[in-house]
Amino acid sequence: MSRAVLDDHLLRDLLADNASTGLTQILADHEAATTNLYLVRLCRSAVTAAGRALTGSWPASARRELGRRLVALPDDIAVVPMRTIAFRIAELADAHRLSTLSAEAVAAAEHLDAPLCVWAGDDGPRLRAAVSSIGGEYRTISN
Repeated sequence: MSRAVLDDHLLRDLLADNASTGLTQILADHEAATTNLYLVRLCRSAVTAAGRALTGSWPASARRELGRRLVALPDDIAVVPMRTIAFRIAELADAHRLSTLSAEAVAAAEHLDAPLCVWAGDDGPRLRAAVSSIGGEYRTISN
């Protein structure tokens, strides 16, 4: 089965057993993958929460449970090693004026030959253009 790279919002929903219809549909045909920086950003939100869109409205007990799931991330959720795609991240960031977080997402999707799936609220023209430039698939998923 092929992979789909999930951003931190979608990974959160998957780990919290709160997958939207769109996320459920993509995961019917793909195994989940994410990036190092999406994983770190979600961990940080689970720890600090205050003012963060990812888990800011969650009660402490739900954030702790998410933290437990992040620490024991299931083996079937792939994370492309940074060393494998580091140089490509730099190339993409430079060519498309992307943040390191966005460039890593594009590089991971390219490496896995996987669609890059982002929460609709994080959709951006540069990210979309970068995926298009590599001939990749880009999907936005709403809650």
